[in-house]
This record gives sequence, structure tokens and C-alpha cells, in this order.
Amino acid sequence: MTVPALPNLDRSTLRERALMALRTAITTGQYRPGDHLGEVEIATRLSVSRGTVREALRHLQQEGLVVAGVRGMLRVQSLSPKEVRELFEVRGSLEGLAVAQVIALPDKDRTSAAASLRQALERLDEAFEDPGNFEAQVEADLAFHSLLCELSGNSMLVKTWRHLEGPTRVVVMSAASERRKATMSAGHHLPIVEAIERGDTDAAVGVLHEHMTSAMTKLQPEADGPASSKR
Repeated sequence: MTVPALPNLDRSTLRERALMALRTAITTGQYRPGDHLGEVEIATRLSVSRGTVREALRHLQQEGLVVAGVRGMLRVQSLSPKEVRELFEVRGSLEGLAVAQVIALPDKDRTSAAASLRQALERLDEAFEDPGNFEAQVEADLAFHSLLCELSGNSMLVKTWRHLEGPTRVVVMSAASERRKATMSAGHHLPIVEAIERGDTDAAVGVLHEHMTSAMTKLQPEADGPASSKR
């Protein structure tokens, strides 16, 4: 993978730029699940110190994009089929709760929340206008789900969801192009918003769970087995 060298910057800025470069390399598939992330190699490519790279990698561990393997060697997160199922089951429960809490808001606030979600769907549609910009599509998809959680007003729910964002990115990037795009279209999300607009909690939660089950099925690795990352 070719990572451009960074210009001369102060330490904090270098750390942020290194973090951004590594996060982008992982989320765009330049680094694949299970790939080893060597400090020396990355520091050379980015023209920064090993300490700066180490700090960036530590942050990516907290995001769930990077895990420590054998002898502490860091690798891009890799999830087994079982872990993928568990990830979407937990997301389904969290976002199902978010949907229920959004619908429980006063009518005026619920209407405003639904309008915000429709705007997020418009941005998702716009992201798909450039078929080759998959990174923008992933960001727009995750932004919709993040917004759904934020609109619930439940801060602990949002914090918990954030911990699942990194592993979700890895799963999406690992899937075949057509399968992953099918899970992210605005039309695939629209029934969730429509049920919220109607104030139908049962329907909204049911549609949300169907959405997660569909995503889990389409993004599932080929066969069950142990995770490919060395833990």
C-alpha cells in the first residue's frame, strides 16, 4: 500500500494526520482484515516517528479497527461469521431501542427527528451518485444509523453504538462489492423512517431488525470457522 508522506507538522497534528491516513487505509480496504500493521514500515511510509504511529494505532484499537494478535503484533480487525452475527444482533437491539425511544418523543420532536432522518437518506442517495466512491457510501450509511441513535436522546446507547462502528466498517469492507452496496441504499433504509413517521413502534422495530438480518446475511463471510486474526 502506498501512503503519502506527511508535511512537517507539530506533534499533535502529526498524530491526527497519521491516524486519519491509517483509518482511511483500513476503511477503504488498502489494509485488509488480518493484515499486520508494522510500526517501522508505517512510520517510514508516513515519514513520522514510531511513537506517533504507536499512538495512532492505539487509538484505532479503541475504535475497534485494530486488534492485538500473537506476541502483541497489531493487525486489522477480522471477524468470524459468528462474530458478524453477534455484531448485527447487538446493533439490532441497540437501534431497535433507539427507534422505540424516538417514536416515544412528543409528536413535534418525533416529526423533526423523522425529517432529519429523511435528510440523512438524501445524503445517502447523493453518495450513491458516484458509484466508485464507496468510502462516501459507507460514511453516509453509518451516519444514518449514528443519527438514529443520537435522536433517541440516550447518551449511553450512543456510546455503546460507537464501540461497534469500527468492527462494522471492517465487516462492510470485507464483503463483496455488490453485496455490501445492497445493504446501504436509501431505499433499504426508507421503511424504518416511514414507520417512525407513522408512530408505529412495533412496525419500526420489526423493520429495523429485518434490516439488520438482511445486512448480516449479505455481509456474512463465506463459511463458519474461527476468526482469521491471530488473537
